[in-house]
Amino acid sequence: MRILIVEDDAALASFIRKGLEAEYHAVDVASEGNQGRAMATQFDYDLVVLDLNLPGVDGLSVLKSVRQRKANLPVMILTARSRVEDRVQCLDSGADDYLVKPFSFLELSARTRALLRRSQLPLQSVLTVSDLCLDRVERKVSRAGRPIELTTKEFGLLEYLIRNAGRRLTRAMIIEHVWNLTFDSTTNVVDVYINYLRRKVDHGFSPPLIRTVRGVGYQIGSEGTAA
Repeated sequence: MRILIVEDDAALASFIRKGLEAEYHAVDVASEGNQGRAMATQFDYDLVVLDLNLPGVDGLSVLKSVRQRKANLPVMILTARSRVEDRVQCLDSGADDYLVKPFSFLELSARTRALLRRSQLPLQSVLTVSDLCLDRVERKVSRAGRPIELTTKEFGLLEYLIRNAGRRLTRAMIIEHVWNLTFDSTTNVVDVYINYLRRKVDHGFSPPLIRTVRGVGYQIGSEGTAA
C-alpha cells in the first residue's frame, strides 16, 4: 500500500515512515500543509496520516480539501490535540480515525491495517490469479501449491499486480505505488523487478501470467481477471 504522512516533526515522521516501510508499505512524507494537500490530492494514495498543527495551512483545512477531491481516501488524524471537541470536528469533517500523541506504534499500525482493510473492495487476505496464490497476512506466495520465496519489494510488486489483475499498469503507476514518490521514473527498475518476478512466478509454470503490454507497461492475468 502507498501511504502519505503529513507531519512537520521530522524525527516523528521518520520514525513512522520506517515503521510502516518495515510492514511493506511505500511511504511518502510532507512536512507542511500546502505540500501535504497538493500531494494528497494530486497523487494516488491508499491512506493519509495527517497532523493538525502544520505550518502553512493547518491539518483541518488539508482534511477538508482532501475530502472534497477524494471522498473515499482514508484519512487518519494523528495529533496532540486531545479535546473531545477537536475529535468531533475532525470526524464530522471527514476523518476516518483519530489518534492522540503520544501514541504506541503498535496501535498506529493496527489502526492503519484496519483502515486499509475497510478501504479495499473486495476484502481479501488471500489473492489469486489462476494457480498463483498470495497471502497478504502470512506474507506467503505459492503457485500450483509450490512455495515461492520473494524479497520485500518483489512481494509488494506482485501484490500490486494481483490487486489490479487484468488491468494494464504503466511503469509510472507501478513506481508510484511500490516505490517512493521521489523515485526517478526514468529508471529501468520496474523492468528489472518484473524480470525477477517472472523467473520465480512464471519460469517452469504454464501458462506465463505476467504479460508485457507493448507501449504501456505490464499486466498480470487477462483482461477482466478478478484478483
